[in-house]
Amino acid sequence: MDNRSEFTGSALRYLFYWLLGCLAFSFTFGLAFPWVYAAFHRWLADNTRIDGRQLVFEGTGSGLFWPYLLWLVLTFVTFGIYSFWLFKNLTAWRVRRTHFTEAPLR
Repeated sequence: MDNRSEFTGSALRYLFYWLLGCLAFSFTFGLAFPWVYAAFHRWLADNTRIDGRQLVFEGTGSGLFWPYLLWLVLTFVTFGIYSFWLFKNLTAWRVRRTHFTEAPLR
């Protein structure tokens, strides 16, 4: 097995997603965040190889929207206390939708 792992994404694309996330959060009061979050993690997976195997991210913004909206409301009504669980839930959502391709890339 190839033990080489690499990330091939660019700093400019990272900056693009960072700015897009800030703008989406600011102008939509956080409601567009699920789509930016999903697009960012798809880009990360598309540019990541671990032990020669390509990562794949299959999450969508529409699939995250309703859980995220619930987590956002819970964070608001608990005066921010739920934000710790929001981070945990976002991470769990992302990890459940990230996997390797079937065969190693050459």
